Amino acid sequence: MNEPFRDPELPIPARLADLLGRLTLEEKVGLLHQYQAPVERLGVGVFRTGTEALHGLAWLGPATVFPQAVGLASTWEPELVRRVGGATSDEVLAFHHKDPAGAGRNVWAPVVNPLRDPRWGRNEEGYSEDPWLTGVMATAYASGLRGSDPTVLKTAPTLKHFLGYNNETDRCVTSSNLPPRVLHEYELPAYRPALEQGAAVAVMPSYNLVNGRPAHLSPLINEVLRTWAPDDVLVVSDAYAPGNFTGLQAYYDDPAEAYAHAIRAGLDSFTQDDERTEATLGHIRDALERGLLTEADVDAAVRHALSIRFRLGEFDPATPYDDITEAVVNCPEHQELAREAARRSIVLLENDGILPLSGVGRVAVIGQLGDTLMEDWYSGTLPYAVTARAGIAERCETVFCEAVDRIALTIENGQANGQAGGYVVADPGGGPLGAGAEPGLFDLFDWGGGSYALRAAATGRYLSVGDDGVLVNDQPGPNGWEVRQTFRLEDRPRGTFALRHISTGRYVGLDGAAAGPGGGGAAEGPSEGAAGSAGDGPGGAVFRLVDDADAAAWLSMEVVVSGAETAAALAATADVAVVVVGDHPLVNGRETEDRHDLALPPAQEAVVTAVRAANPRTVMVISSGYPVTWSAGDLPAVLWSSHGGQEYGHALAEVLFGDADPEGRLTQTWYRSACELPDLLDYDIIAADATYQYYRGAPLYPFGHGLSYTTFDYSDLTVAVEGGPVEGGPGEGGTVTASATVTNTGSRPGTEVVQFYTHQRRSRVKQPLRRLRGFAKVRLAPGESRTVTWTLDARELAFWDVTRDRFVVEDAPHKAMVGRSARDIRLCAPFHVEGERIPPRDVLAGPVSAAGHDEYDAVTLVDASKPSGDAVRSDAEGAWILFREVDFGAGAAACAVEATSTEGGVLTLRLDDPLYGPAAATLPVPRAGRYDLDRVRAVLAEARGVHDLYLVFENAGITVSRLAFEPAGAAGAAEGA
Repeated sequence: MNEPFRDPELPIPARLADLLGRLTLEEKVGLLHQYQAPVERLGVGVFRTGTEALHGLAWLGPATVFPQAVGLASTWEPELVRRVGGATSDEVLAFHHKDPAGAGRNVWAPVVNPLRDPRWGRNEEGYSEDPWLTGVMATAYASGLRGSDPTVLKTAPTLKHFLGYNNETDRCVTSSNLPPRVLHEYELPAYRPALEQGAAVAVMPSYNLVNGRPAHLSPLINEVLRTWAPDDVLVVSDAYAPGNFTGLQAYYDDPAEAYAHAIRAGLDSFTQDDERTEATLGHIRDALERGLLTEADVDAAVRHALSIRFRLGEFDPATPYDDITEAVVNCPEHQELAREAARRSIVLLENDGILPLSGVGRVAVIGQLGDTLMEDWYSGTLPYAVTARAGIAERCETVFCEAVDRIALTIENGQANGQAGGYVVADPGGGPLGAGAEPGLFDLFDWGGGSYALRAAATGRYLSVGDDGVLVNDQPGPNGWEVRQTFRLEDRPRGTFALRHISTGRYVGLDGAAAGPGGGGAAEGPSEGAAGSAGDGPGGAVFRLVDDADAAAWLSMEVVVSGAETAAALAATADVAVVVVGDHPLVNGRETEDRHDLALPPAQEAVVTAVRAANPRTVMVISSGYPVTWSAGDLPAVLWSSHGGQEYGHALAEVLFGDADPEGRLTQTWYRSACELPDLLDYDIIAADATYQYYRGAPLYPFGHGLSYTTFDYSDLTVAVEGGPVEGGPGEGGTVTASATVTNTGSRPGTEVVQFYTHQRRSRVKQPLRRLRGFAKVRLAPGESRTVTWTLDARELAFWDVTRDRFVVEDAPHKAMVGRSARDIRLCAPFHVEGERIPPRDVLAGPVSAAGHDEYDAVTLVDASKPSGDAVRSDAEGAWILFREVDFGAGAAACAVEATSTEGGVLTLRLDDPLYGPAAATLPVPRAGRYDLDRVRAVLAEARGVHDLYLVFENAGITVSRLAFEPAGAAGAAEGA
């Protein structure tokens, strides 16, 4: 074939135009789904978006498993993260070459949502609570995924999830309120670097709404994201998200209308109904037939979709990556890289000198995570697992204790086969649980947040619930999208409890049992009588789920073997005890489920306390995807890492025994309690004093924290400002250059992450207390010094000015800070940047956006219209928004406000105080539809000069989009509102 679109010598835009011109409208429509239809007459094959590759290739079989994303970022080593991305893309291509349909080359990684709140169920998928550091790491990983060839992509990385996405609970119907400063200073900067540098070529919107509008329909996709990228950007929907537009979100009544708006907003590929494309494509055809969508709209989306395929070299005779084979999957080089990444991600939180271990003959490895490795939802399948126990056992004599309680469960109400009471017993073949005369034994795993799993001691398999609701013991552990192996223990009278299945919310009952209170059976506790026999088939008694809490079986627990006592006894026989604690990535926080607190599971903490009492030489090792808290104090040493992948045990041993200095540093604040966090749905980090940038409390461990086995001294900080003044935000400006000397003052080689922060000391607005501007990872021999230099474009000191809707660098004093963490600052120095002075807000120059206020109380940001625009809605009587330093000039005669209220209401303009300030105007808002914003106008009482202006909502449910003011002597000027 000699078609121009197959000629690699032509520029891609020309090749794209040629192919697009050859396609019929029906063929174009077929390209707008995750499973793109082939165009056989042109030799265009099938194409599928979406191969998971968050920290290694996932879901397709054994492949190298690297540390979780938050662990990779904890290395503070972008080049290492880039190499991990490169290894992952090698394995993606190996699977693709073996099965092109099953392993596509559009990869859905990295995740760039800033880790605003550690309770987020998907915390382990992100990199940092700092957007700049997130951008650095995302760019590094995406660069590895895309490959080194300047023109041909190895894979096509997709940033996810755009935008304001940090909660799982009700994620499809909750709205993330992003005031302009939070949007432009915190959320958007995480996405920009990878797109701007061409490392990422696609974006996935998030399930949630942003300021009342589904993120998939955000005008920011076209207006902002695509302006950053040098080439076309493909926008793919999250799985089944398009169905929410008319489903859970009920944003549109009609799928054709919803899909038309989505395409026009920038969505190019619908991930809906798996490979069953007809419903989705039918809605798009319907939209075209009804004139809701034009062929030009379809062309724009198809161009984005095909652009990626051209850049992947699909229509070229050959690519630089054609020779990658299955031999790269879990190859020795990737195994070593996994080990290196895990080793460098480990963070030493505490150390009284016990580490590194030396002269140790016998180590007790203890804990639920001591001899297992966890896969998370986006992990690959572990090709092998080097656990903590295995890694340490290669170094010295090792004894092990899982440290979980072994229990027997007695049935205290109900009857089995006509006989009351008895014990819960497991079927030796893994079948249904039943009742028996002899106790069955179970191991009780505490995963925190009230989530427990039970493992039958006789079979080594976990209790689970089958599709028929019957309890069986046939699973290797909690697993799958719908985890069916976890339960809550709900109190019942006289020390009994009921098991509640977490996934379904239903209760565990016994077939044929007389229920507890309200069920006509044992109303107040234990029944009398002999134990029944275990169920062994359809006629036997089995445990199954029931809807009614009163029909639940009442159980009592006997601890046959105490995990804490066993662990303490074992620890007492060893030179050192290493207690490995942490979370299960699929339990108590995961996709679709947030955490309520950050505490270590109580049973695990009890083990730590018991072991510490039995052996003063105790090291606590935390393996978790999020920051945790604990009350067991006075621990000689504490280490943390994310779930570290297949080589975790080797990496941990190398750090414990001092083969390597602990290099990891925290990329999140570790709070002392979840009580110190704002509401999970409060996305306004500025008003809420959230993240290390604004948090004023004393954290358990600060952002950037991590100890070394040696000590470092900092000296000779210098700061120089050159060029300027900095005007107009993105215009030309100066540079800030800082340098400091770091010296290894200890007796061992060590690695330090030198961190550079700034703080603006005077401003019109609330400024971050500290903000990371750069870092350097240096490895120093004993006594060695190195001078580290950072150069900062002064424009990076800009913040979003809500009075003029643009970035601005103020003329202001700043402070440069250099140290080991956000709170361990060793040196600081002042500097001054020549910039702008923000004048009072000139409200007579044009309409004022209600969303561009300075402060607020009891309001929510909402959509002004479905396609675009933000507005403010009052949540309570007396709610207000503040416009600080409003200049009315010689006087304003009238004000017009675009507003609506489904119930009607009143707005009051007050000067200088929302309660007691003089009322400049009162504006009745007539009752109207939610989006029927209308202009309401009132004459102002005398308003001249500069004042703080409060718009007070006298009623809940009033929505305001804009205000306009009419200067005195110019009647009608407010008509532009």
